[in-house]
Amino acid sequence: MSDFYTHRVVAVDDTGRVETIAEVPEQPSGLGWLPDGRLLVVSMHDRKLLRREPDGGLAVHADLSELASWYLNDMLVDDAGRAYVGNFGFDLMSGAPMTTANLILVHPDGRAEVAATDLAFPNGVVLVDGGRTLVVAESFGHRLTAFTVGADGRLTDRREWAGFGPAPESTDITEVLGQLNVVPDGICAAPDGTIWVADATGRRAIQVAEGGEIVRQVDAGDTHVYACALGGPGGRTLYLCTAPSFAEHERRHTREARLLAVTLDAPAGGE
Repeated sequence: MSDFYTHRVVAVDDTGRVETIAEVPEQPSGLGWLPDGRLLVVSMHDRKLLRREPDGGLAVHADLSELASWYLNDMLVDDAGRAYVGNFGFDLMSGAPMTTANLILVHPDGRAEVAATDLAFPNGVVLVDGGRTLVVAESFGHRLTAFTVGADGRLTDRREWAGFGPAPESTDITEVLGQLNVVPDGICAAPDGTIWVADATGRRAIQVAEGGEIVRQVDAGDTHVYACALGGPGGRTLYLCTAPSFAEHERRHTREARLLAVTLDAPAGGE
């Protein structure tokens, strides 16, 4: 996982032991693996995608500064090594007016192009339907948006996969947040085609079916949830990245974030 404000990618085992995998001075975010096992790491502030080489060093896999209008964010890497990278689109931490952003496709050789435009803070990304459908969380769009994935990785047939209410029309981020029932942040796919969603302002993770029905909810108590992943024995452990808030000026110098592990009462998304 990425620990933003210690500028590290870390591995954590089931005893809580933490190992530093990479140090990313410009702040790490989305992670994924190439088919040969090399790790790809989003470097947020300089808008680059980095590649961890076998000797542990980091190389620039792609410079996305011309395609991303603000800091890079979450990422999915598919089985072919294609990366789909979101970005903020605007200076969220300074309260700038909200603008939409691109989802960027990075081919395995580092070539990059815009995969989709006009997304309201493209965040977590997953594949469902055996890789035929890509779903991206539009955090400030109040929805999960789907695309059909072509053989070349390009995206077509844009549509709403799950909606949580009307999309805000304001560009004032405080007003926008006040109009959202769910702020979908990090997401992960369950085996049955549902999607687990970290609700960034709801202090919970929700399991969502296509169309928007919430089929299960895990409460996180007094902390917010920003990313989620399934793992553990039988895929029954839901891991949640949590913190008291997302505001950089509040979190940069604190160490109050927690990784939670929740054992589900049935295999996640299965029988």
